[in-house]
Amino acid sequence: MPSPFPGMDPSLEARGLWPGFHASLITQVRYLLAPRLAPRYFVDVERRVYLIDGDDPAQRHVVPDVSVTAVREPAAPAPPGGRAPRGAVVVLMAQETEVREPRQVIRGARGGEVVTVLEVLSPSNKTAGSQGRREYLVKRREVLRSAGHLLEVDLLRGGERLPSVQPLPPSDYCVHVSRVATRPLGEVYAWSVRDPAPVLPIPLREGDPDVSLDLGEAIRLTYEQSRYDVELDYRGEPAPPLSQEDAAWADALLRAAGLR
Repeated sequence: MPSPFPGMDPSLEARGLWPGFHASLITQVRYLLAPRLAPRYFVDVERRVYLIDGDDPAQRHVVPDVSVTAVREPAAPAPPGGRAPRGAVVVLMAQETEVREPRQVIRGARGGEVVTVLEVLSPSNKTAGSQGRREYLVKRREVLRSAGHLLEVDLLRGGERLPSVQPLPPSDYCVHVSRVATRPLGEVYAWSVRDPAPVLPIPLREGDPDVSLDLGEAIRLTYEQSRYDVELDYRGEPAPPLSQEDAAWADALLRAAGLR
């Protein structure tokens, strides 16, 4: 069953669903691009790996909810003529969690250089003060100083936008395309929750024309092939909440589809 929304479904931003959608969308983009880029280019998936601890503000996005209770073990019997030892107390100690975030790279075929990096942002990349955001910004600077193009796809309404010298246009979603030849100027595609996702240009080597990526098609295929209609409950409101006007528009769509 297709999504009732014309573009990005705002309910997919739910904390428990986003990691799976994120990974599936990246795979879908690869399937759409690879046949059109062969045989000169190869679309690969890399993973950025970092550690977070319990104090990281983005931990709730990557670690399932758990509750931990301190338990006092029964005291050992007292030795003859001696004092009984105190019972051991089990407490939660600081523990780091490994986080793996995928990104796509377009390389020259057969081990060629990286031509284009395509990032789909995750909630941790947009959480102020998180290790995920720090790691992402470091990798972002590396790409922007390299001979590779960069596409940053932000399909999350929540969190902080990426830093830019000039303010990004107000929008729910946006894509930044940074071409080597025109840096520091970048192209920004911005749209609202009511709009279809745009068709994006994928820059390649000098002399090769851009290849287009229908982002809306990638989102639609990910939703339908993964059957998100089975899991999503449209009776509640998405998080973060929509504006009053957009909420009324979404309610009308959902009622017309028989989902409310």
